[in-house]
Amino acid sequence: MSTSESERQTTDFERWLAAEFAQTGAFTALAVLVEIAERSVMPLCSTYFNVIGDEVDWDEMTILFAGAGREWDGAAFFPQIAADGGPLDNPNARLRLHELESRLDADRLVLNEGHFFDKWGRRRKIEEITTQ
Repeated sequence: MSTSESERQTTDFERWLAAEFAQTGAFTALAVLVEIAERSVMPLCSTYFNVIGDEVDWDEMTILFAGAGREWDGAAFFPQIAADGGPLDNPNARLRLHELESRLDADRLVLNEGHFFDKWGRRRKIEEITTQ
């Protein structure tokens, strides 16, 4: 038995994307794919893309991320808007992505500043683990 498009459950990602686009209009999303282990999170790769509508669903996003050539467990999105509104130009998007990568290298909890989802599009949060 197949599920029709109208019966398909909306993911946390899709709800977030719709709300973000409704609030800000077009924006640039910095995206970081991560591997999640029992006691650690490791950034794998990152990219950016412009969001000009809210019609992308989680399945389409996972197809896009398949092009990374890496197995991943989660993705964090960091919306960015140009000073005059709308998406960033490429040089500024690259600069902000590089700054984000540096911050993530120093502190994985930076993922919580964005919108973090597991590989099924469910919202997640990174918890700090204390060592004894």
